[in-house]
Amino acid sequence: MGIGDVSKRVLLGRKLRSSQLGETLLPKRIALPVFASDALSSVAYAPDEIFIMLAVAGASAYAWSWKIGLLVALVMLTVVASYRQTVHAYPSGGGDYEVATVNLGRNAGITVGSALLVDYVLTVAVSISSASQYAAGAIPALVGHEATAAVVAVALLAAVNLRGVRESGTFFAVPTYLFMLAILGMCGYGVMRLLAGDLPEAESADLVIEPAAGWEGPLGQVALFFLLARAFSSGCAALTGVEAISNGVPAFRKPKSTNAATTLLLLGLIAISMMMSVIVLAKQMSIRYVDPHELDRLRTAGGDALPEGYEQHPVISQIAAGVFDHFPPGFYFVVTVTGVILVLAANTAFNGFPVLGSILAQDGLAPRSLGSRGDRLAYSNGIVFLAVLSMLLIWIFDAETTKLIQLYIVGVFVSFNLSQLGMIRHWTRHLRTERDPAARRKMVRSRAINTFGLTLTAVVLAVVLLTKFIAGAWITIIAMLVFFLVMRAIGKHYEEVELELAADEQDKVMPTRVHAIVLTSKLHKPTLRALAFAKATRPNVLEAVYVDIDSRATNQMLREWDERRLDVPLKVLHSPYREVVRPIVDYALEIRRANPRGVVAVFIPEYVVGRWWEQLLHNQTALRLKGRLLFAPGVMVTSVPYQLESSQAARDRRRRDDHRVKAGDLRRGRVVRDDDQNQVGR
Repeated sequence: MGIGDVSKRVLLGRKLRSSQLGETLLPKRIALPVFASDALSSVAYAPDEIFIMLAVAGASAYAWSWKIGLLVALVMLTVVASYRQTVHAYPSGGGDYEVATVNLGRNAGITVGSALLVDYVLTVAVSISSASQYAAGAIPALVGHEATAAVVAVALLAAVNLRGVRESGTFFAVPTYLFMLAILGMCGYGVMRLLAGDLPEAESADLVIEPAAGWEGPLGQVALFFLLARAFSSGCAALTGVEAISNGVPAFRKPKSTNAATTLLLLGLIAISMMMSVIVLAKQMSIRYVDPHELDRLRTAGGDALPEGYEQHPVISQIAAGVFDHFPPGFYFVVTVTGVILVLAANTAFNGFPVLGSILAQDGLAPRSLGSRGDRLAYSNGIVFLAVLSMLLIWIFDAETTKLIQLYIVGVFVSFNLSQLGMIRHWTRHLRTERDPAARRKMVRSRAINTFGLTLTAVVLAVVLLTKFIAGAWITIIAMLVFFLVMRAIGKHYEEVELELAADEQDKVMPTRVHAIVLTSKLHKPTLRALAFAKATRPNVLEAVYVDIDSRATNQMLREWDERRLDVPLKVLHSPYREVVRPIVDYALEIRRANPRGVVAVFIPEYVVGRWWEQLLHNQTALRLKGRLLFAPGVMVTSVPYQLESSQAARDRRRRDDHRVKAGDLRRGRVVRDDDQNQVGR
């Protein structure tokens, strides 16, 4: 086993057989943190965004916060109910993409696919960037290096997911459940103190928020509507990640659809409870929260500017500090698990993106490598692709959440709308043929749910585009367009290749003649073996080819050839510019042009070495030559290997490694004991 294999096994663990795929499926208790961490983690920033938007008109606008929260909760419940219909109707894991493709056509499916791919990338970038900002606030050494820390976190997260879905799910389950316990416990204790009348005010309660420029004075109906629409669209960031479960149905244990639907319901109820509790407590504790880039709008009660270096803590942090004012460990617990969950939230994308990529690859809309499972039965190429794109985005935007958040949720609401429309057509089509009254009633109810869901998500999409387009949503739309065009181009390429490669009767026609040439650099064992093998193929014409770049070496070669009295003619190609590859390629093409229906067979002797550095010392000309000849029509290239002693030593090492007893082999039944109690490899 080479050093590369050892590193891979240490990083990813032992390989899994294809028959072990069932062992990687998730029970509901693990599936919930795996697929719901993104939606649940939005509690850490969705309420903040609502208060930031309302703060534009001053603290008096906070009176609308709980109403906006209820509206966001209504949309979430509707989306959850809609996706419960989807996981039952389309349990294959295609989710929104499959629904749109089957019911609305290929272009609609590609649109949904591009929207979801962009949203998954943004999910990782936003979550990890937000976590890096939390980390920089706690660790001063990271200030100014947030992007680097975020990139490292993405790499570590990708490595964990490469070990397999079940392993990553188990790894993420504990922190996700701790986050639920922390937020619900904090809010529950806060409500108890509220009812008891001793709930303290937040640390920012004594501050005054100055309205932003243009928002001073009483608000008109149009201005108020626009303000609430902006706050609502920002709060809808809480809905991101809901769709991941519909794409991850194949990862659930049987009954897959039922377990996925149950997980969706649990996700919706928990996320809504957490979000509304945070919003209500923030309002009751008189929190004052503005855009971090506009801290100058915060003033003291006397109207004075805040001291230099004032740090505005997130909403959850301020609530925890107030609720646990006499119990500091409670505060640190809440803040710590919140920071951790923001990192783990990206895990939802690392589970959804690879599955979607594999489905797109199966449909010929993405590189087929995305549809291949790795050693641990995870879609490794999709995980790596997502990690690279996320790292690039984080680096470009310097891990600034306030910039990335403007690109968020556009893609997911595009997929929401097309998915709901597709489900409506799905139920309508089945109602035409269904005659069972009970089944028809169920279909009518499901269609009504999807219709209501389409209405709400269409309104939200319109609001998001209206309020966020100039702020950065246009970048997301361009990215979706790029993915759309790339997938269309890939699909067209695969279709053209399939037509071009379709077998017909002409493919059975034998070539009129085979002209074989054996490349010769020296008259040694590899050359003689290549000549012998070429003879065994019985070509019509066989000759050896030597490139003359040194007259003295050429004369020596001709003398040796004559002395051995080989029955194969030696063709010398003169190369005035000391090139080796070009004369051979030109000669092969010349033979091909002289006989278009014939085949030119080129035999290349190659050394087989056992050490990686030896490969750098041999076969370089052969590699370049094969690369050139691949583009020559009618030219076939055959490598004739000659094993050096180092290759034999490498085989012996592998053989010894295969028979060596490793940790865990006895438990797995891979070794037996002889009479002397010695362990012997099977």
